[in-house]
Amino acid sequence: MRRYLLCLDDTAKKVGKLPGLDSREKSDLDKLRKDLTATTEYAPFWVILAVALALGLGTMVGWKRVVLTIGEKIGKQGMTYAQGMSAQITTATMIGFANIFALPVSTTHVLSSGVAGTMVANKSGLQGGTVKTILMAWVLTLPATVGLSAGLFWLASKALGN
Repeated sequence: MRRYLLCLDDTAKKVGKLPGLDSREKSDLDKLRKDLTATTEYAPFWVILAVALALGLGTMVGWKRVVLTIGEKIGKQGMTYAQGMSAQITTATMIGFANIFALPVSTTHVLSSGVAGTMVANKSGLQGGTVKTILMAWVLTLPATVGLSAGLFWLASKALGN
């Protein structure tokens, strides 16, 4: 739905530039664009700021664990430069396709899959324990997040009386 609304906004913008429109029609198109933008950009600024800060702080605190797991613990041997390049290009390509088709993906999950693929292709071998842990994280992320979000919503509803 969001994609269609953004397409309508883009079309209204292009129509607004056509010659022969009077000021009332341009005003109506501007109002339509403002309404469409309000519909698609619904996150308040404080939410965007809070998420950006949380992601930044999380990366500052946990970067080393992620780097060590992806770079050294997926395969039985350390990565070569060719493996790193291949994994990064594959990751960028897959995230690009996910963006085009509006699919939600975890960049870390995509990258760890790319690294595992290079280890298999290089016959370096995979560390079963690490791969099992990553697979469990993939499987449990969605239901755990749904449960946590539902619980927080329930608490907020009770606290705020909504």
